[in-house]
Amino acid sequence: MSVPDAPRLSESGFDLDEVDRLLSTTRAVRRRLDYERPVAREVLLDCIRLSQQSPTGTNAQHWRWLVIDEPERRKALGEIYARGIPMLDASAKSAQDEQTRLVYTHARDFAERLGDVPALVVPCLLGPLDDDAEWVHTTTYLGSIYPAVWSFQLALRSRGLGSVFTTMHLAFEAESREVLGLPDEVVQTALLPVAYTVGVDFAPTRRPPPESITYFNEWGD
Repeated sequence: MSVPDAPRLSESGFDLDEVDRLLSTTRAVRRRLDYERPVAREVLLDCIRLSQQSPTGTNAQHWRWLVIDEPERRKALGEIYARGIPMLDASAKSAQDEQTRLVYTHARDFAERLGDVPALVVPCLLGPLDDDAEWVHTTTYLGSIYPAVWSFQLALRSRGLGSVFTTMHLAFEAESREVLGLPDEVVQTALLPVAYTVGVDFAPTRRPPPESITYFNEWGD
């Protein structure tokens, strides 16, 4: 009888194999979402609770989360989202490689069913940017919530749920804002369809070696 290998622990005590598996298999999930299984609000709140531990600019903590699980409102938001399908078709035609074209094809198919996903989660920020905000302010602003969004997605993955980071509904921001009932001082930053996944056997995908995209000290070839 073989003895299981001991956990590969980091200096901080984490099981590196499990942490690495979580980080390398949290996919953008579209085709393997379970449209029939409901997602309990308690599970979503657990994941949002974890996301609140992420760093945020100037410790502002001005995240807000809007969860849409009402069927009619999901349907309305899905119809708005589907209006972006022509943009996906155009992107697919201009894609330079087959893998990218396939991604756009899957995104198109998914856009037609977004309103059927059990929960649509909209991460928001309180307080809009000025129209003439400088780039440093824009990056700080969005950087105050996107770490929380990723933490939320990792927490979903660890609990057997999947999601995909989308922004296409923002092409129709005024219409989606009306469906969501957002006041003027609240800014949408993304849309995360959330559902349990059909199977949990996700694997790392192909990426270039880090040496090919990393420079040290100075940009170079």
